[in-house]
Amino acid sequence: MADKKNDSGFTVTDRRLFTPDGDLRSDVPEETEAPKQAIPAAPPKDASAEKASKAGDSDAAKSERDMPPPPTAAEQQAQADAYRESSRDLDKEVELSGHSAKDFEITFERFLASLYMTAMLQLGLMRQRTEDPRVDIVGARQTIDTLSLIGEKTKGNLTPVE
Repeated sequence: MADKKNDSGFTVTDRRLFTPDGDLRSDVPEETEAPKQAIPAAPPKDASAEKASKAGDSDAAKSERDMPPPPTAAEQQAQADAYRESSRDLDKEVELSGHSAKDFEITFERFLASLYMTAMLQLGLMRQRTEDPRVDIVGARQTIDTLSLIGEKTKGNLTPVE
């Protein structure tokens, strides 16, 4: 039976480009995409190659190389246009059903009502008629904490209706 090496250590790298204040971080090097090199069929067997692979070639670096390139500006624009077009199509479908698309727009009140209903479901206070109530205390606590955070952060910034 081969010995397994249990390497539980890992490296965390902060790749965020901005500081918490929204300023561009100066300590982040500009990334340029290097041309991909062909991977040899059989890895070299010499000791220097083994040392190099142990020293700097982690699983995170391997998966980073396998990541697809980010979308170009033209691709992003095409995606945004497709989103707007699909949104218009959905609005047309809603209008054909006899409702106004404005009735389904998300508002701050609807957003909060959604969180409230989620917390009620997570606490088991609401359920489908055919199902037993399910309790998710951790999820309910997170939802309630989210509601509290929103209340705290929006204090003094709400309209009378909100």
